[in-house]
Amino acid sequence: MTSKLSRRDFVKSGAAAAAIAATARAQASDSANERVRIGVIGTGNRGGQLVDATLPHADAEIVALCDVFEPHLDKEVEKIGGTLDRYTDYRKMLDRDDIDAVLVASPDHWHALQTIDACNAGKDVYVEKPMSFTIHEGRRMVEAARRNKRVVQVGTHRRSSKMYAHLAELIQSDGLGEVTALRAYRLSNMAPDGIGFVEDSAAPNNLDWDMWLGPRPKRPYNANIAPYRFRWWKDYSSQMTNWGVHYFDLLRWLAGEEAIASCSVHGGQFAVKDQRSIPDTMEGTFEFASGRLLLFGQYEASGAPMFPGGAEIEIRGTNGTLYAGSRGYTIRPERGGQFQDPEPRLEEVQEKSQDANSNLTQEHVRDFLDCIKSREKPKADVEIGHRSTTIALLGNIALDTKARINWDADAERITSPQSANDLLHYEYRAPWKLG
Repeated sequence: MTSKLSRRDFVKSGAAAAAIAATARAQASDSANERVRIGVIGTGNRGGQLVDATLPHADAEIVALCDVFEPHLDKEVEKIGGTLDRYTDYRKMLDRDDIDAVLVASPDHWHALQTIDACNAGKDVYVEKPMSFTIHEGRRMVEAARRNKRVVQVGTHRRSSKMYAHLAELIQSDGLGEVTALRAYRLSNMAPDGIGFVEDSAAPNNLDWDMWLGPRPKRPYNANIAPYRFRWWKDYSSQMTNWGVHYFDLLRWLAGEEAIASCSVHGGQFAVKDQRSIPDTMEGTFEFASGRLLLFGQYEASGAPMFPGGAEIEIRGTNGTLYAGSRGYTIRPERGGQFQDPEPRLEEVQEKSQDANSNLTQEHVRDFLDCIKSREKPKADVEIGHRSTTIALLGNIALDTKARINWDADAERITSPQSANDLLHYEYRAPWKLG
């Protein structure tokens, strides 16, 4: 059976087909234009995790990778597949006009330079915690983000937790009564050998050691520093900034606090015999302007849990105490003590986490991508990240000076001892300068 088509019908059908094709092309173009083209700076341990958290998002496309250690680049190129551009100097990647955003997961001492340079180049930034290596750097990062109207998300990914968002509302509406103390710990029994001892040596051919050092002082290569164990060397990082920032950010969010007013930190290397330059045992007390206490301990010679049920934080209130972690939370009722009514002040609560089936880093990247499009501030905006990182950095200053640090959060200056203000920044090794 055949049908005859007049010339007029043919023209009409052709025009309709052309219109449909044009619409499809326009929709495809719009979709491509909405896709965020991303470059990754630092593709090691955390950088690889950020790549994993980005790949599931259909509107994100990783187009370039930068790392000074070739094996890290090789691993991520193989994982991502397709055509990827590789760099060892992040500045060359930032020169590209076709990259919308960068993920910064380099060692801590690089975060400020790379974030500021990216903002100045018109890129939005997801920067891993700790946001900065010094407090001065952190404020300059905020200024660069605001000056260039850039979205900057800091990698304190618990900010994307539904459970913790619920708990923040609960606690700030006096659900635990009057909150007095907040606690968290970094626990890992690394005794007796820790990271061990390694002699200085020539850097491997597949690592640009001078670029890895960047603004930090020149020194011989040591395999116990790079590519990963820099976390135990205070010239490049610390566990106060590595783990502490996660908890400082979470706890001050839950309690609705902005900044500390003072801190005192004590500790040393007692039981782990290794090359580290940070404590194996440390305890810090941080006081908010409200008078609430924030307590953080780093126990790397004892790994027994501090809290019940795998909880990672404790918040003590006059009516109840909260224990919360990735699996859920428990609120234990308080009873009146000396001279008080001994009846329980709350019903006990045990809840599974709303995030049980979620990857919080993936959710955090999702928030970043959404804010790139909406131009709204992300959940862990650069100012939020700066305030939380500042707590950790002041803790390190207190440890180094063996002094109680009194802090003016508005002026961002140490009021006593004033000599400690010398530690708010350091002189970069030439030719590196904050942009």
